[in-house]
Amino acid sequence: MLPAARRAVIPLAFLGLIGVLSAPAARAELRPLPPQPAEVPWPTTAWPAGPLPNGVADRIEPSLAAVAARDAKLGETRAIVVIHHGRLVAERYAPGFGPDTPLISWSMAKSVTQALVGVAVLRGLVDIDKPMGNPRWEPTDPRSAIPWRSWINMVDGQDYHEIGVFDQTRNDAARMLFGVGRLDVAGFGATLPLVHAPGAHWNYNSAGVNLVADALGRVFAPNGSPAERRAKVAGALHDDLFAPIGMTTARPQFDSSGTFVGSALVYATARDWARFGLLYLRDGMWGERRILPRGWVDFARSKTTAEDCDIYGAGWWVSPEVGRGKPYTTLAPNGPRDLFRAQGFQGQLVAVVRSKDLVVVRLGHFDDRVGWRALSDWLELIVNSFPDG
Repeated sequence: MLPAARRAVIPLAFLGLIGVLSAPAARAELRPLPPQPAEVPWPTTAWPAGPLPNGVADRIEPSLAAVAARDAKLGETRAIVVIHHGRLVAERYAPGFGPDTPLISWSMAKSVTQALVGVAVLRGLVDIDKPMGNPRWEPTDPRSAIPWRSWINMVDGQDYHEIGVFDQTRNDAARMLFGVGRLDVAGFGATLPLVHAPGAHWNYNSAGVNLVADALGRVFAPNGSPAERRAKVAGALHDDLFAPIGMTTARPQFDSSGTFVGSALVYATARDWARFGLLYLRDGMWGERRILPRGWVDFARSKTTAEDCDIYGAGWWVSPEVGRGKPYTTLAPNGPRDLFRAQGFQGQLVAVVRSKDLVVVRLGHFDDRVGWRALSDWLELIVNSFPDG
């Protein structure tokens, strides 16, 4: 059982490192994202459809056929959507699922939270290089000085354990979502102390993302009640993100304290997840409207400042410049280096590939101990089948 409050254990002397280590980390080869082809309409109530490039259909058919039956490693693939040059070119569903079936995001919600911070930045409500803070922390608490950027990059330094912890009684994500933290996910996150200097070390931190979501509630509804914060966050998600791009099925979930569970809980159809991917492929633009700030997608697809990680950006997973990735092997290590991804527990995936002008969505269920290698191979086969350009 977590104590009511755990104090930060990083000394104040480390605070001087924050500004130095939280500077933007632009990749030298980061190339502009492709615009929507002039002859292709933006998706409205339906996706513009198109054919697969010559020869691609036969190559990707084994991957599309994954919806037909449960696989020993890839598990149950419930929905696949492929968007190429802004058109829907392939789509498959398992029996009992279809284009109108909302499915859970799990950690793809982190990418939605990153987008919502972008909405706040575009409105002029947030400067990501300023401290995010939390009313549960004293002003002198080192955690109060950590900037938004470090929380979104997951270089916050908190003592949090999720990846590779299969004992659910010890897994902090399980304890936060289904155990002691389930009624107040941000309250759970606020108890976690620092064990690294902020900015210096990358660690996957779902609790930190929920602290970001909690902070957004205070940004959108200063001095508001829990109900007011919930309403304002839900309104911003709908009015500034989901509705403009046509994600009509998107349903964010909130905990009992009124906090958006931005680490894990958004439901939407596969087609609507593809819309979200297209928004990032198009540099945060939708038609003539800028949904996300200029440069916000580049922030998402650039690796963090931490030297011990080259596979994570800001709310999105990225491919390393060279090698297979650290501290974990990247998904699709033999795929294009400009591939970046929203991904979640049990193989939820929105993959965006600039060089192919491609979005690939896979939703389903598998055993995390064996499924990721299978999903990596599955994704590589699809993306490498499409021509560049």
